[in-house]
Amino acid sequence: MIILIAAAAENNALGKDNELLWHLPEDFKRFKEITSGHYIIMGRKTFESFPKPLPNRTHVIITRQKNYLAEGCIVVNSLEDAISISPKNEDVFIIGGAEIYSQSIETADKIELTRIHCEFEADAFFPEFNASKWNLVFSEKHTKDEKHKFDYTFETYLKK
Repeated sequence: MIILIAAAAENNALGKDNELLWHLPEDFKRFKEITSGHYIIMGRKTFESFPKPLPNRTHVIITRQKNYLAEGCIVVNSLEDAISISPKNEDVFIIGGAEIYSQSIETADKIELTRIHCEFEADAFFPEFNASKWNLVFSEKHTKDEKHKFDYTFETYLKK
């Protein structure tokens, strides 16, 4: 399955200046649990926003730069190449950024979305997706607390 995994605000904001707009420890925990042991596909800017590669995952980086190197990672030049080198019988996760999500929304089988119940000023946005093509199969609401500044909901969508 090709699975998009993202955290997006009510206005679909993902980030600004290659930074996340919120800090939600439970979202990070869920991301780690869901993606560990799998291939994760991302754009170069998303990869470069990490302090170091994420443990226990195979990183596939998409870039237009012909000589781009990232130690311990697979570098490709298109989403098609990223998908083609990923295992066919395993879940593969697309983790961003905005351009990669936009390119992959039509081919995705599933969306794991953390919806942050607030709007933010941003320069990167999760793509609009046609709700009539997707079934919401899981929804778990969380209210803000001392560790989480915003209300948020974990949502899972499957393509119809």
